[in-house]
Amino acid sequence: MNSAQADAYLRRIGAARPAGPTSEVLRELQLRHLRSVPFENLSIHLREEIVLEEKRLLDKVVGARRGGFCYELNGAFGALLAALGFDVTLLAARVHGAEGRLGIPYDHLALRVRTSDGGDWLADVGFGAHSHWPLAFGERGDQVDPAGTFRVTEVGEPAGSAASEYGDLDVLRDGRAQYRLETRRRVLGDFVSGAWWHRTSPKSHFTQSLVCSRVTEDGGRITLSGRAFTVTAADGTKEVTELGTDEEVLRVYRERFGIGLDRVPVVREI
Repeated sequence: MNSAQADAYLRRIGAARPAGPTSEVLRELQLRHLRSVPFENLSIHLREEIVLEEKRLLDKVVGARRGGFCYELNGAFGALLAALGFDVTLLAARVHGAEGRLGIPYDHLALRVRTSDGGDWLADVGFGAHSHWPLAFGERGDQVDPAGTFRVTEVGEPAGSAASEYGDLDVLRDGRAQYRLETRRRVLGDFVSGAWWHRTSPKSHFTQSLVCSRVTEDGGRITLSGRAFTVTAADGTKEVTELGTDEEVLRVYRERFGIGLDRVPVVREI
């Protein structure tokens, strides 16, 4: 990413070019990203190609002012952070599902970010409803965040197991495991198979439903899922509106998420 591309990305999220890659700057950039760039899976249902290459990610997130899912959002955000001087490592994770089952390998992409002031952080703008601020990577106690209480814990697997041998970590929100994080360095191309599975498998939750969601200025969240528009206040209270016409749906995409579409996405047949 060159300097002009980084400046365009910063304008996309309403941020000025920072003086240096500090922990405070990282915290501001993550929050601004969550408020500006939606978590969305619309490309899957609009039959748009998803390509995990830096230029294509920038074309979508910055040029087309769209959002994406984890591979796209954290892939693009990681490239921005690296261009701004942060030390960025791409990490793979498996999402905790029903009954404690783990998802596929390369189920999720997250970022380990080291800052110039000695910070070591888990940054994530691509998990939907998650922490608003980066989490201290080495902290094993509770970390209080506007989105809840988070904890990064060492995986309690038997000695000699793969998870214990390689130092895998579980990320918890309000006591519930969200995903299991591997600590080995990855590159963006490693996640192609995971992205393919999530956009093609009938077992993927991304192929089963529509979602477009972002954090609001007051710390709440807005989400459009099909025709149901949900406003979640910072205290967790929800107000759901069923949108009746295509024009209403397109207007909400445009006015509340900044996404201009020429047709309403519908869940595609897999």
